[in-house]
Amino acid sequence: MITVTAFKWVPPFAQGVVRDLRVRWALEEAGIPYEEKLIGLDDRDTAAYRAIQPWGQVPVIEEDGLTLFETGAILLRIAERSPVLCPADDAGHARMTQWVLAALNSVEPAISALVEIDIFHTDEPWAKERRPGAVAFLKLKLDALAKRLAGREYLEDRFTAGDLMMATVLRNLRHTDLITADPVLGPYLARCEARPAFQKALADQLAAFAAHEPVPEPA
Repeated sequence: MITVTAFKWVPPFAQGVVRDLRVRWALEEAGIPYEEKLIGLDDRDTAAYRAIQPWGQVPVIEEDGLTLFETGAILLRIAERSPVLCPADDAGHARMTQWVLAALNSVEPAISALVEIDIFHTDEPWAKERRPGAVAFLKLKLDALAKRLAGREYLEDRFTAGDLMMATVLRNLRHTDLITADPVLGPYLARCEARPAFQKALADQLAAFAAHEPVPEPA
């Protein structure tokens, strides 16, 4: 059985967007059972964990002696075992891979730049100066994506792992209305999030966080 390493708990701003959600969702879509292996935030800096994930991040999957990190690599491996996530024809497979990589390389960096400003550096003078440029660049990326999706339900003729990755990337903008206010991207993300496999994956991730919520120290 596949084991998915995930954090026991993260601060509220990160709950629901930690990247093990991508793997959980893919496994739910594929109907592949898995076990979660929950670690504390301190565990990511141990020599044992860095030996399997050099940057101390999650997720990591383990199956039959194989240990694998990076959600792009993990998602593609799962997708190739699932007709739900990966078309059977060679061209469809190639286009699915294209969109997984596009989400990670063409869209996510611009989103991450804005998240970095808004979540971690919002009160710093340089961030306030940089934000308009970051938003303008991100909008170029989002506008191009919206043009692709105009008149479509999904990136190709049906839902694939490319949509799964793209949706999880877009969810990182939930602190803004850049997606929800867009007449194309908002409904697209809502369609993806309405899938039962996504709802199950999200509920399972949030349940782990709730079960390990730190107890506040007495004042």
